[in-house]
Amino acid sequence: MAKMPRRPGLSLSFFVLLGSAFIVTFGVVSVELEPGTRFGLGLPAQVPLLFATVFAAMVGMFRLKRSWAELERGICGAIQVSIQAILILVLVGCLVGSWIQSGVVATMIYYGLEVMNPRYFYLAALLISVVVALATGCCWTTSSTVGVALIGISAGLGLPLPISAGFIISGAYFGDKISPLSDTTNLAPAVAGNELFDHVRAMMWTTVPTLLITAAIAMMMGNTAQGSDGGRIALIQSMMRAEFPISFWGFIPPAIILLCASLKVPAIPGVAAGIFGGLALSLARGSTAQEAMNVLFSGYVPAHLGTFAEAATAQAVNEAAGAFAFAFPEGSAALSVTPEVFSSVGGLLTQLFTRGGMTSMLETICLIVVALSLGGIMEVCGFLEVLLEALMRHVKTVFGMVASVLASAFIANVFLSEQYLSIIVPGRMFRRAFEERSWNGRKLAPVMLSRSLEDSGTMTSVLMPWNTCGVYVSSVLGVATLDYLPYCFMNWLNPLVALVMTWFGLAILWQGDDSPQGAGQGFPMQQALPMMEGAVAAE
Repeated sequence: MAKMPRRPGLSLSFFVLLGSAFIVTFGVVSVELEPGTRFGLGLPAQVPLLFATVFAAMVGMFRLKRSWAELERGICGAIQVSIQAILILVLVGCLVGSWIQSGVVATMIYYGLEVMNPRYFYLAALLISVVVALATGCCWTTSSTVGVALIGISAGLGLPLPISAGFIISGAYFGDKISPLSDTTNLAPAVAGNELFDHVRAMMWTTVPTLLITAAIAMMMGNTAQGSDGGRIALIQSMMRAEFPISFWGFIPPAIILLCASLKVPAIPGVAAGIFGGLALSLARGSTAQEAMNVLFSGYVPAHLGTFAEAATAQAVNEAAGAFAFAFPEGSAALSVTPEVFSSVGGLLTQLFTRGGMTSMLETICLIVVALSLGGIMEVCGFLEVLLEALMRHVKTVFGMVASVLASAFIANVFLSEQYLSIIVPGRMFRRAFEERSWNGRKLAPVMLSRSLEDSGTMTSVLMPWNTCGVYVSSVLGVATLDYLPYCFMNWLNPLVALVMTWFGLAILWQGDDSPQGAGQGFPMQQALPMMEGAVAAE
């Protein structure tokens, strides 16, 4: 008779967690310790994540006696959670390809270079992303539309792309977190058991101060930014005119996306509407139906920018510019640069605009599937559940409770690799604790749980290179996750601000109170924490 599956112990759960972390870290990093000696293999994240999944599955099968059918159901269930995200990824690949070919992205970059000052670019990128994300309720849509344009403007101004990406992401995630249209903003209160607008009001206490800090950092960094000279900017604009049709018609497809958002059209139909807008614009500008539709699959490859990138001598520059006299008129500042600058700008724009299409998202989708497979194994075997329960036995203060939620959501982002799961799994686990624990006869309001889930679960998801949010944003913006991570001030400061405010007893909300009150971080427990067996079950 087959043995019944059993619950993992704390030591085994900790072993699996550390083992998986080591496999992923050793596989991904490649650090030179001393000449001739390196730590790590420097592999694509998909490979070590696959081996970590196999490791966790083997422990589940041979140590916990879980059947393969049970593990497979866990894997498929985890992947099913992100089917919508995968579909959006495919459509966004089509959107980017279509918008590049039709000149939408080039138009936004072109006019952005005319009005944007390098000193204020970081602040402007932050605030523009905030506004668009608030309107659409989606950081993904913000990143793939205005985010792509802002990255192009940053390149044109000669500003570091990782820093620009950090402020774009910061603004996008602030808007996504606060907008009532956002899926995570609706998911967190549903898991915690409170109302949507109570949840939004509660988040203001930790999120708005973090945005103000981020805006101040943007201003300070902008004051020290060294942008490009006028000749380089004029050269970028001239090269884009040679490659793409530039006109205000290019703002119509983004307007379609914003209109769909204002009408509360779901994400997939809204992105599809933006794709059709780009297709219509391409056809109106002379592209054949085959050309306009082929970029939806294969992406866009510039026709002329490569010639500019290869012009390494003065004669080659004159020949390349002469072929596009309408874009490079006599006496233009674009022709005042050296051949080296001409060639490097051509290469930069070639790299920037060679993207899009369904095929560009295949690597990202593969990473999501493998990462979620590991998350499914972790959840079905109960490894994280056991660790969370052990953590809760040592929580004695309000600060400890909030810190536990923040840490658990972060860990879920690391090991479950999906933003939704980082809200759902810790939310299920801690909801019972929030309902049963009291301090001096008072219980924390459910919004404290939902706010903490978003402060960490929503905000830190984009900082993980293998999380669905991290791989999506890095693919769209063309900046590696670990490169932009230090500059996503909004994302990693938000949980820290929440911790500091809780430590000092600020913005603590209690059941029955209309406004937050100081709770103090060291209030004694009035009742012991009951064992949380079965707390992971959904209500």
